[in-house]
Amino acid sequence: MTQALKPLLIKLGGAVLENEQALANLFSALTAYLDKQQRPVLLVHGGGVIVEDLLSKMNIVSQKKNGLRITPFEQIPYVAGALAGTSNKLLMSKALQAGLSAVGLSLADGFSCKVTQLDPDLGAVGVCAPNNPALLYGLLAAEHLPVISSIGIGEDGRLYNVNADQAAIAICELVGAELVFLSDVDGVWDADKQVIPELNTELADKLIADRVIQDGMAVKVKAALEAAEQLGYVMLASWKNPENLVSLLAGQAVGTKVIK
Repeated sequence: MTQALKPLLIKLGGAVLENEQALANLFSALTAYLDKQQRPVLLVHGGGVIVEDLLSKMNIVSQKKNGLRITPFEQIPYVAGALAGTSNKLLMSKALQAGLSAVGLSLADGFSCKVTQLDPDLGAVGVCAPNNPALLYGLLAAEHLPVISSIGIGEDGRLYNVNADQAAIAICELVGAELVFLSDVDGVWDADKQVIPELNTELADKLIADRVIQDGMAVKVKAALEAAEQLGYVMLASWKNPENLVSLLAGQAVGTKVIK
């Protein structure tokens, strides 16, 4: 693919899946953008909110090790159903309603990613690496919108749940895409609650040490810095402002640019 057609990968945070208006805004912005541009777009998503809801309804309490959810292999059918099933098809339905030719996928389709077990103590939790881009290149060339869940299949034939941020990075490496993390915040704030236009490791470390960046935002920033190490830079922006989404898709500075 030429530089002009470098794909854009949007990683969607799980909370947007519970917000019908935000989803409608997102896909409306995508439709408006794709009507004018020929740049290929992909979506990668998790769905922890939907997984937790399903497990709680089944009276299954999630346990964690070092902040990571333990997923026993007997639970992975339910987790895969929530992510590759419910979450994926919910996004597809909104995309199709907006007139976009969405194709629901997992990390395993077309051998796109190799998945291995992260830690035996975590059970069916995997890590993925880019493998074969042929399927995704074909879909993008035909102007389809791949909607990719973070469920993979290992060489052992078992289902694995992969961290959606890490899955997004692997898919970016696979097809040479730029990465945008869309969540419920409009970027990284400084001490005056103003969005920081550009953030590097040195500044991030200082803001985390000063507790300006903390809790969930610290997790997001660390994930973005890890992604920037491999991809050069990533964007952190919000799905809450549809007018900003169109600007972001057009390559304008919206949110926080995270660099190495």
